Amino acid sequence: MQVYRTASHERSRLSEAAQPKGERITATGRIEIDFERCKACELCVPACPKDCIGMGAAVNRQGYASAVFERPDDCTGCAICAETCPDACILVWR
Repeated sequence: MQVYRTASHERSRLSEAAQPKGERITATGRIEIDFERCKACELCVPACPKDCIGMGAAVNRQGYASAVFERPDDCTGCAICAETCPDACILVWR
């Protein structure tokens, strides 16, 4: 006797494998802010949905206090900050 697998059987097996096993995995990201290019416009600060970016106290060569990546553990890598930055100072990795 030969057993044939159907597409619905295969789908249910795959969906069972994709189910979380009591753990919640969140996307993590990382950003890098170019200290010397930042002009302290502060557009990235309210743009970050996780409040990972703040304004630093150090002043760059242009005389501006650059934005800093304050909470790296909370970053999801959504890239909203990079899209908002008019000077393209922010690089995002996921």
